[in-house]
Amino acid sequence: MCEERPSDSPFVERIWLRQSESSAGSFISMAEAHWVMVMTKYRDRTILTVHGPETRATPAYAPADAEYFAIVFKPGAFMPILPARITVDRRDVDLPEATSKSFWLNDSAWEFPDFENADTFVDRLARNGLLVRDPVVEAVLQGQPVKMSPRTMQRHFLEATGLTYTTVRQIERARHATTLLKQGVSILDAIHEAGYFDQPHLTRSLKHYVGLTPAQILDKGRSERLSLLYKTAPF
Repeated sequence: MCEERPSDSPFVERIWLRQSESSAGSFISMAEAHWVMVMTKYRDRTILTVHGPETRATPAYAPADAEYFAIVFKPGAFMPILPARITVDRRDVDLPEATSKSFWLNDSAWEFPDFENADTFVDRLARNGLLVRDPVVEAVLQGQPVKMSPRTMQRHFLEATGLTYTTVRQIERARHATTLLKQGVSILDAIHEAGYFDQPHLTRSLKHYVGLTPAQILDKGRSERLSLLYKTAPF
């Protein structure tokens, strides 16, 4: 069971809430260019995890009867005290609990946010200087010109996203192609719409970033589950 919504915050890509099934299960965690704050409620305990970007598909596991609430941050938004580069590829950080309803961050106790007040929580992070935005990353991803060398631009990306510009684009293209295929678009049309050279190029990309081939994604009889596909268009 999953619910998701966009956000009015300039820092946030999307907010989602998910209830796991009554039985535990495995799934494929797809590559992800965003970092995420995840609140996990399981067995009367809440844990806030800073989950970094992922550069490849990996197997993952969800316990039964757990609830997950997540704030997905836009590329370019980052926490200077906990930059994305130190959490890349499952090097997640669990923030310590203060009480059953709060956690420690920057020597202060913060109340756990929820699906409804997530925007207020993000605004408070920004007001306290714990969440900032890099305008260079935003401008590049929007196709706007920036007056700096490629090396300087890459340094901005690595600091703000933990990834290179090329990796961010490749991940988002693979996720976009996956969305198209799951919507019933043919492999040939997905190649064209997502900007791949040919089918082998698409297959290599999806195997690395999604963990499945295009044919496997189209096969509705397969049992593999994928992590959430909340973004439907590439940068």
